[in-house]
Amino acid sequence: MNEAALINELKQGNQQAFTRLVEAYQHLVYSAILNIVQQAEEAEDASQEVFVQVYQSIRNFRGDSKLSTWLYRIAVSKALDCERKKKTKKRIGFVKNLVGFGSGEEETVTDFHHPGIALDNKESASVLFNALKQLPETQRIAFTLIKAEGLSYDEVSKVMNVSVKAVEALMHRGKENLRKILNNYYSEK
Repeated sequence: MNEAALINELKQGNQQAFTRLVEAYQHLVYSAILNIVQQAEEAEDASQEVFVQVYQSIRNFRGDSKLSTWLYRIAVSKALDCERKKKTKKRIGFVKNLVGFGSGEEETVTDFHHPGIALDNKESASVLFNALKQLPETQRIAFTLIKAEGLSYDEVSKVMNVSVKAVEALMHRGKENLRKILNNYYSEK
């Protein structure tokens, strides 16, 4: 079945079409989110939220981009929402501890649990993912979509709703910033 027919069936509320959509795109959505949030459980929850949003808003899909591009946009948005919630939770936990309402232990989210990384590579992967977290959001998203998801610059420009030149600039600045962060990390060791 071609994409246009699938979209048409989805807009008509066809449950089987929605099942086909989930089966066809669940790995893409999960992988994109996991590469940003780096927690399998959070990525699973956010992936479900993506498909709920797709189900609720498919009628508004105009077809200006490919369905996969639209799904990437929603997935990136949900992943960034997760990241913001984690930061807020950390700040609230810190403030609670400052004023004496906390449990005495700061509420933290574990730093790195990516199921796709082999155990012997976890330390170096953790260093890289922590360095990525230090990049500005747009650089991190562009870098992740290109390097981890394998999207082209053109596809990333559509997902991020920016020009290809902007993506090239984000990648260039992102690589430079990563070099600095990683150089600082390894020079301190």
